[in-house]
Amino acid sequence: MYDVIIIGGGPAASAAAVYVARKKLKTVVITESFGGQSQVSDDIQNWIGEKSISGFDLAKKLEEHVRSFSDVVEVKMPERVLGVRSIKCNEATHVCDFEVKTEEGNIYEGKSMILAAGARRRKLGVPGEDAFNGKGVAYCSTCDAPVFAGKEVAVVGGGNAGLEAVVDLFPYAKKIYLLARGDALKGDPITQEKIKNHPQVEIIYNAETQEILGDKFVNGVRYKDVKTGEEKIIAVGGVFVEIGSVPNSEMAKDLVELDNYGQIKIDSKHASTSHPGVFAAGDITDDPYKQNNISAGDGVKAALAAYGYLQKRAKQSPAAEK
Repeated sequence: MYDVIIIGGGPAASAAAVYVARKKLKTVVITESFGGQSQVSDDIQNWIGEKSISGFDLAKKLEEHVRSFSDVVEVKMPERVLGVRSIKCNEATHVCDFEVKTEEGNIYEGKSMILAAGARRRKLGVPGEDAFNGKGVAYCSTCDAPVFAGKEVAVVGGGNAGLEAVVDLFPYAKKIYLLARGDALKGDPITQEKIKNHPQVEIIYNAETQEILGDKFVNGVRYKDVKTGEEKIIAVGGVFVEIGSVPNSEMAKDLVELDNYGQIKIDSKHASTSHPGVFAAGDITDDPYKQNNISAGDGVKAALAAYGYLQKRAKQSPAAEK
């Protein structure tokens, strides 16, 4: 029986693990890998304390920090969580334990749980996307825009994510092609106006991306005009896929409350969910800012909240002194 079960290996989960370890809580971290979505980034320039760091090196540092607390923290990797549920609930105190099952056939039990499994970028599913992931294909403009300084790039997505990516690229890209699948943009009107009137931007409507082209690095994108059926190719040095993300919350859908997008609803003050004893942090939650530094801070908050919960739970035990 663990004091805390942490699911995930990105900045939120890693920060939570470090903080619960410092509280000497018996903890297990279950993850497929460390680093989160930033693993594929060649050059991260906004991780506080590092002018530039690769996703690979960031993942390595996160893992090393977590494993340095091996006296209280166990790391189970690679393991993929299939489901979580509450068990052994006390009707009088509403206190439950929790059970986690993994694809590898293991079962873990804990007194509290921090869900920090992050999210996965929604993909286009076209040829070349996976082959050039990290080699010109990017999913985070805030993270990777500086890498494309002086280049012509394409942004796929006409919603808020796509529009914000274009704005992020203003200081860096030589030219930005915005590929919108419909005949109108869907993002905020103010941001739309900012983009439409910008000399660096060319908006291509009714554009359905067909293929991302390249050799060792991206050098173009092929799209089809959905109205005419005509296919065209534009030469670009990078493609930002900005069509939203999918939180990795399926495992907990029967345990905690999710919003319409599948994000775990949290009380932002305490990182608490709808189920007592379950906390959540990072991109898996409904926090609007999906950034590594914010996820790390939210992971710390979840860890401290879990520690407070466990202290309170101990006082509710029938064996505790009145």
